[in-house]
Amino acid sequence: MIGRLRGTLVHRSHRGEVMLDVGGVGYRISVSPATAVALGSIGNEVVVHTHLHVREDALTLFGFATADGRDCFESLIGAHGVGPGLALAILSTHGPEELRRVVFDGDLDALTLVPGVGRKTAARLLLELKSRLDLPEGDPVPANGSTRAEVREALAALGYQPEEVRRAMGELPAEGDVGTLVRTALQTLGATR
Repeated sequence: MIGRLRGTLVHRSHRGEVMLDVGGVGYRISVSPATAVALGSIGNEVVVHTHLHVREDALTLFGFATADGRDCFESLIGAHGVGPGLALAILSTHGPEELRRVVFDGDLDALTLVPGVGRKTAARLLLELKSRLDLPEGDPVPANGSTRAEVREALAALGYQPEEVRRAMGELPAEGDVGTLVRTALQTLGATR
């Protein structure tokens, strides 16, 4: 199993792949947009934490900027019905810490922001991931009382599309009251329009 590669970033494609030159060998690695950005510029020496996914017809490397990202990916693909594509989509929408918070809070609506995840799949994932992820100690906050859920609802009520809400939620700080988080999200959304 290939768990980590250190080399020179030589190519970044629009299809969600990067190529890493390691000792003269080019490794094609599937990454999320956030990981592609975190790796920096072409020509940088980088470390990519990887998961080698083996199928009957292909060997595919999936890469992450952190070992925590790789570990979350492996937890996700261990869940029933979650393949590497969906796991990468989940981590593209919710980073590892945010995913833990979503599962800890039982935030069904946050999981449905992921393209391809409906309410039934989200409910099943919440149950399965509780035992697979290292969750913080304490009592979970009910999803309907979650600050982040209220921010999402406010943005949707203001007419923002799910993709816009997803992007704004991904850039919010971990802590804050509803009013502050809504203002921050609106500033983020205003800057991109």
